[in-house]
Amino acid sequence: MTLTGAEIVIRCLQEEKVDYVFGYPGGSVLHIYDELFKQDDIKHILVRHEQAAVHAADAYSRSSERVGVALVTSGPGVTNAVTGIATAYMDSIPMVVLCGQVPTYYIGQDAFQECDTVGITRPCVKHNFLVKDVKDLASTMKKAFHIAKTGRPGPVVVDIPKDITANKCEFEYPASVQMRSYNPVVKGHLGQIKKAVQMLLEAKQPIIYTGGGVVLSDASEKLVKLAKRLNFPVTNTLMGLGGYPATDKQFVGMLGMHGTYEANMTMQHADVVLAIGARFDDRVIGNPEHFGGVPRKIIHVDIDPSSISKRVKVDVPIVGNVPDVLDELLKLLDDGAKAAPDVSDWWQQIDGWRAKNSLGYKQGDLIEPQYVVEKLYEVTQGEAFITSDVGQHQMFAAQYYKFDKPRRWINSGGLGTMGVGLPYAMGVLFANPGAQVACITGEGSIQMCIQELSTCKQFELPVKIINLNNGMLGMVRQWQEMFYSKRYSQSYVTSLPDFVKLAESYGHVGMRIEKPEDVVPALKKAFTEYKDRLVFMDFIIDPEANVYPMVAAGKGLSEMILSEDL
Repeated sequence: MTLTGAEIVIRCLQEEKVDYVFGYPGGSVLHIYDELFKQDDIKHILVRHEQAAVHAADAYSRSSERVGVALVTSGPGVTNAVTGIATAYMDSIPMVVLCGQVPTYYIGQDAFQECDTVGITRPCVKHNFLVKDVKDLASTMKKAFHIAKTGRPGPVVVDIPKDITANKCEFEYPASVQMRSYNPVVKGHLGQIKKAVQMLLEAKQPIIYTGGGVVLSDASEKLVKLAKRLNFPVTNTLMGLGGYPATDKQFVGMLGMHGTYEANMTMQHADVVLAIGARFDDRVIGNPEHFGGVPRKIIHVDIDPSSISKRVKVDVPIVGNVPDVLDELLKLLDDGAKAAPDVSDWWQQIDGWRAKNSLGYKQGDLIEPQYVVEKLYEVTQGEAFITSDVGQHQMFAAQYYKFDKPRRWINSGGLGTMGVGLPYAMGVLFANPGAQVACITGEGSIQMCIQELSTCKQFELPVKIINLNNGMLGMVRQWQEMFYSKRYSQSYVTSLPDFVKLAESYGHVGMRIEKPEDVVPALKKAFTEYKDRLVFMDFIIDPEANVYPMVAAGKGLSEMILSEDL
């Protein structure tokens, strides 16, 4: 059949079973929007800023096993989307971003709303395409979805000039796709896996260190099976939280800059490290020279060969899909009925580190942010999806909300993007209708995409916003207090709105909570009486609360600053 390019775009999305497209219209994509109007299979979610469209598509993907889709116009539509694309790229999130472009015969002439989309996005996408012929559109769309979700996932941009959406050609959607230059390895090398098994069985002070790769590849159940089989301690990165149940006794907590004392000490003193779907980044191991100064053996499992030995030299590299490699590890352990090593002395040492209670705090007359997150965990019984922005509140959420399931913790890890929390919550609710979704944010972050309160009203999204309001850019203020002799340069947030009235002006419920005894009643009211409404809870918290433990930049993992040290 003969279709226009715009019709082909919609048909391709339908073939990929896309339910939602998050976007904002403009001149170069009007043909596509016209075709969206003519069908009912795909629902379009109109955001109030292109950045939010990409963030929402990102969270839709993070909280499900599907590929998020965003649609933006040319020029400023694309440039507004770049922050969201870069955020997804840093965290390896599968996503397809469709961008309008000026007609092909105007490209390079500085036409109205023209920009070099391919050039601008090249450093922050897994791949991008500029479609110059309508006959290539269907195959390009197939390639985009395939690339986004296979191998190490990531965002793919498809730039579509307006004349391509108007031109016609015969339509046939490819059943499969073959690309000579793109064939990600799935199965790990058996010889390397055998070496890894031998190393694990000889370990005396082991640790299993896992990241976002376990969550993204849906390998959590296999990870739990392996950890139980070996009785090894497990730690997660910020992106890996929920990949192993936080309430399990073998979980030693998150590690890294704001990790628990026991997680960091266990990692630093381990003789064998099994790294799975993690990349030894700067916020996790601190100074690589300090980390590498301790003799140990490292096994590194990752789908992306470029991530292995990038920051820390490893002894046994295994390139492959995490679930496949874990299957092979378990098979080799079980086939020989090999006994797990005796690590009882190691656990005794770990329990000694645990006894420090590095996450302890005192709840006094002012509301402590840790207390709010702890009570949120209790009220939601640990079942909520938690989105966060970036800063102190993000770390408090990661430390005090115990994630027992994967894909429940939705935050910007690699790029550290403020403003993602609210659009992330929107994306989560579209992927998981009826779920409890709480956005833990701060008065600085929430104002970056606060216009999405309008989108939440339009689509009746019952997000519960937990605004930890300390009147400051908390993490900036903390660093200035600790490392800049309390010179608080531009870290105070002045002229704040009345968030209760602001929420009410958008048609939502607003609450202001100033006393510790009012925290639990407010949370219970929001999740029961107002369970079908968006509730903006403005918690006025202790302005001097800091995140501990903390590993200062350039320091080693065991060089932690603890609250008791001050």
